[in-house]
Amino acid sequence: MRIIIFMAFLLPIGGLAQDSLRISLRQADSLFVEKNLILLAERYRIDAAQASVIQAKLWDNPTLSTEWNLYNPNRQRVLDVGRGGQKIISIEQVIQTAGKRNKQVALTLENARLTEYEFMDLLRILKFELRSNFFDIFFLQNTLNRYQRQIETLERTVVAFETQYEKNNVSLRELLRLKALLFQLNNDKTEILFQLTEKQKGLKTLLNTERSVTPLVNETELSRYQLANYNVSVLNELALQNRGDVKVTESFARQAEWNYHLQKALAVPNLRIGATYDQAGSFVNNYSGLTLSADLPLFNKNQGNIKVAKTLIDYQKGIQNQKINAVANEVAAALEKVRYVENMVQSVDSKFTDQFELLNKGVLENFQKRNLTLLEFIDLIETYSESIKELNRLKADRVGAYEELNFTVGQELFK
Repeated sequence: MRIIIFMAFLLPIGGLAQDSLRISLRQADSLFVEKNLILLAERYRIDAAQASVIQAKLWDNPTLSTEWNLYNPNRQRVLDVGRGGQKIISIEQVIQTAGKRNKQVALTLENARLTEYEFMDLLRILKFELRSNFFDIFFLQNTLNRYQRQIETLERTVVAFETQYEKNNVSLRELLRLKALLFQLNNDKTEILFQLTEKQKGLKTLLNTERSVTPLVNETELSRYQLANYNVSVLNELALQNRGDVKVTESFARQAEWNYHLQKALAVPNLRIGATYDQAGSFVNNYSGLTLSADLPLFNKNQGNIKVAKTLIDYQKGIQNQKINAVANEVAAALEKVRYVENMVQSVDSKFTDQFELLNKGVLENFQKRNLTLLEFIDLIETYSESIKELNRLKADRVGAYEELNFTVGQELFK
């Protein structure tokens, strides 16, 4: 069953390879910012929030009201509003007191900044996902290429053994053992293909493309990942300055402060000022007067909302302090991961890969010359394949640790 699945995978991947999108990391970053649908949608939220600021700055409209004589019984006229009739015209404007308008504008402006900070954090999260998938695909593809070469070599060996078996020069046990090894390598290859498919799916979604992505990475690209002289306190300070989620908690705290000031201002009644014209209904004809009104704050002084707003200040400060503590722990952990993986990489002999490649090249030749037994040959093939897989995984973990540090700090540290 797994062989069938494996063959099914080979067909689409072979087709996609011919039309793959071959890009470097920088090109992937640019394409991501330009094409990612989530980022494009989030920009509309920023525009909407900025439009809310425009609305908050607008003054209240004045209120115009009129009263018209419906029926004059003395003159027996309907809508008698002429010179001998009656009409009243009033206009009124609300004057907000205690700086309510400015406080509302400040609160709305801070909410607009919040959407920008949320966009920053979303960009940070998606960019980390993009780069993780990008490098995972690169190293998985390297492993896959090595496996493919081993499989092709082993397939030729199996064909040769089948010929020798027909001539009774090798035993059935030896032939079956080689076929079992080939089956195992194909299974391992299938697992790598499964992983590649998942990573490709994520990367293609982030780049908004249907084409398979082939990462272009060279040694210069990988060598830039060096820890240099960064320490925990410097990195923690950078994280507090650059991370969108930290800015979000700061914005919520500022909004809580502004809301508290606004609720206190709402306890002060607004002033309503206006003018009235009364044609014939007052003590003199064509009466005009000035109106001035305000609510009396006898019962509702906005006490409940003020108390709620004050409590929310303490709540948001608690959330902000918790975020600062969490960021410090995340930075320390990310830095430790980099150090761990660097130590692991340094512990691997730099000649290890070259020596293993030389050994692998001589394995088949020595086996054919009967300088190696079947068990020794199989053991070396399995060891080589597993070591290549683990070595590429270690390289991917190294780059991933540095990218996680970038993600945790909210800034690209390694350029």
